[in-house]
Amino acid sequence: MALRLATHDGPFHADDVLACALVRVFRDPEVEVVRTRDPERLAEADVVVDVGGEHDPAAGRFDHHQKSYEGPRSSAGMVLDWLEAEGHLPAALAQRLREEVVDYVDAVDNGRRRPEEGVPCLSTVLGTLNELAEGEFDRWYLRAVDLASDYLRAFRAGVRRAEEAAETVRAAMREAVAEERNVLFFDRYVKWKPTYFAEGGQTHPTQYALFPGPKGKDWRVVTIPVELGSREDKRKLPESWGGLEGAALEEVTGVPGSVFCHRNRFIASFTSREAALKALERWDRLAAPTPDA
Repeated sequence: MALRLATHDGPFHADDVLACALVRVFRDPEVEVVRTRDPERLAEADVVVDVGGEHDPAAGRFDHHQKSYEGPRSSAGMVLDWLEAEGHLPAALAQRLREEVVDYVDAVDNGRRRPEEGVPCLSTVLGTLNELAEGEFDRWYLRAVDLASDYLRAFRAGVRRAEEAAETVRAAMREAVAEERNVLFFDRYVKWKPTYFAEGGQTHPTQYALFPGPKGKDWRVVTIPVELGSREDKRKLPESWGGLEGAALEEVTGVPGSVFCHRNRFIASFTSREAALKALERWDRLAAPTPDA
């Protein structure tokens, strides 16, 4: 049987919208939503958020407006804490949500922060939907919950992909060391820099990363910066490659399939993985660091 969640009627805010979306995504996708301030109807609900004057996770009550509650949470943060404690989402995911999404919504709703003027954020985007309600707040509340639910699902998917990418990066780093080469190999593009530097990339012997382009039509060699966010590279691509493309680049590399090298020598493109590796090998045979060519 679906959970029944109650929240207040009338205009809505990001915290009660997000609280409902959290329940829908991580607890019960079929949750039934009732919007009311009637104490009898609130008492019938399994979960009550942002109304009712009570904070009792064991009873499914999550209001933060009463004087007896002195914590930092809004209804969104309260519900996230409860879902984590009940085991409905992993602690690591809950922490990411807390740090990157929910703490901010809590702070805005409780007046500790104000959204920056002219800069969209989840709190203002969800709250602005009230402008379309024209008295139909219940209908637009559910529209807002739909939007927030999609955001949470996308956030969860992104975290999962990041976790998969992190293991791919760690494996590539281990393989590069084992094979004594200065190039990271990836069979598909992943967001590699955060994990690379979290795993000691500053002192790792690799200087370049090799991976397929987004459409699978080329292979790219990119330089590795000295640290995350830096514009300084561990080692540039060859000076002789800079700014060349097509036949001119092929003549310099001696490798058919050499497509392009940026004039600042931080990226080069090739028609195949083999062409990219051959060009690098001809330059320095994928060896340990040597002076720039």
